[in-house]
Amino acid sequence: MSAQAPTQTTRNETAPLVFLTLAAFLLNTSEFVPIGLLTDIASTFSLTESGAGLMISIYAWAVAALSLPLMIAASRMPPKRLILVVLAVFCAGQVGTAVAPTFELLVAARLVVAAAHAVFWSVASPYAVRVAAPEHASRAMSMIVTGTSVAMIFGLPLGRALGIALGWRMTFVVVGAVTLAVALGLAATFPRLATGEPFTLRRLPELGRNRALLGIYLLTILYATGYYVAYSYIEPFLSQVAGMPNDLITVALSIFGVAGLIGSWLFARFFDAHRQAYLRTTMIGLSAALLLLAPVAPWAAGAIGVCVLWGACSTSFNAGAQAEVIRVTTEEQSAVAMSIFSGLFNVGIGSGSIIGGVVCDTLGVGAIGFVGGAVAVAGALWCALVLWRLLAKA
Repeated sequence: MSAQAPTQTTRNETAPLVFLTLAAFLLNTSEFVPIGLLTDIASTFSLTESGAGLMISIYAWAVAALSLPLMIAASRMPPKRLILVVLAVFCAGQVGTAVAPTFELLVAARLVVAAAHAVFWSVASPYAVRVAAPEHASRAMSMIVTGTSVAMIFGLPLGRALGIALGWRMTFVVVGAVTLAVALGLAATFPRLATGEPFTLRRLPELGRNRALLGIYLLTILYATGYYVAYSYIEPFLSQVAGMPNDLITVALSIFGVAGLIGSWLFARFFDAHRQAYLRTTMIGLSAALLLLAPVAPWAAGAIGVCVLWGACSTSFNAGAQAEVIRVTTEEQSAVAMSIFSGLFNVGIGSGSIIGGVVCDTLGVGAIGFVGGAVAVAGALWCALVLWRLLAKA
C-alpha cells in the first residue's frame, strides 16, 4: 500500500501544475502578442510603431499599479476560487481586445487583462510550490516559467502568424477560447488549498525590512528595463536592421522561445546547487546578448545566436529571481512579495518600452540593444558587487 503513495501523489500534483503552466502560457501569449503584431496594430489605428508601443507601456504600468492592492484584496479569497476568477476576468479582456473599435478602447480592454495578469503572477509560483511536494518545488517553479518560454515558442509566433493571416483580432479570440478550456481543467483538478491569514497593509513594513528582498527588487527593475528597451521593438529591429523577411522573423522569435526552454531546464538542473552564481550569470548573459544585437544583425545566424543566449538568460533569470523571493519570505508573505515583484517587473517593462520608443524616434531602432545593454550591465554590477552578499545572509 505504501509503495503506491508516491505515484498517487505525483499524479495529484501533475494535473493542476500542467493547467497552471497552460494558464501561464496563455497570459504570456496575450502579453507578448502585441509585440509580434505591433506593425499591424499600429496600421489599424493609423499610429506609428512607437505610438502603438505605448499600449505595452500602459499595460505594464497598470500591472505595476494593480499588483499590490489587488493581491492584498484577493488574499482573503480561497486559492482555487481566486485562480478561476482571474481567468474569467482574463477571458473578458480578450473579448474586449478583439472587438475594440478604437485605440482608446483597445487600451481599456488591455487594462482588464492587466488586472488579471497582476493577480495571476502574484500567486502562480507560490501556488505551484504549495501544490507540489517539497522535493518537487524547483520542478514546479520551472514548469510555471516554462509556460513563458512556450508562449515565446508557439504563442507569440503562432499568434503573429494567425494575426497576419486572419487579422490581429482573431489572435485574441483564440486566446480567450483556449483560456476557457484551461479554466475548466483547473476547476476539475486544482486542490482546495487553505486560504491562510490575510495579508494587510500593516504588515508591509515586514517586507521593507528584508534587505535581500529589496535587493532582488532593484535587480528586477534593472533587468526588466534593459530587457524591454530592446524586446519591445524586436520585430521592427529584425525587419529594418537585420533585414529579415516576415517568415524568418517568426522563426527567430520561435528560436528565442526554444532557448527559454533551455533556460528552464538549466534552472531545474543547476539552481539549487549554484544559487550564489546563478543570477549573476544570467545578468552577464543578458548584457552580452543585448550589446551584441546590433553588431551581429547583418548575419542572420548571428542574430539568431543572440536570440538563443537572450532567451535562455531570460527564463533563467525569471525563475531564479522568483525562487529567491519565495526563499527569503515566509509562506504568508510570499504571494504579496511576489505581487510587488510582478509590479516592479512591469515598472521595468513600461520604462523599457518608453525608453525604447524614444531610442527608436531619436537614435533609430538599431540602437535599442546598446541602450538596453547598458541598463543590463548596471544590473549585472549590482548583482556581482552587492546582491550576492545580501542573499548569502538571508
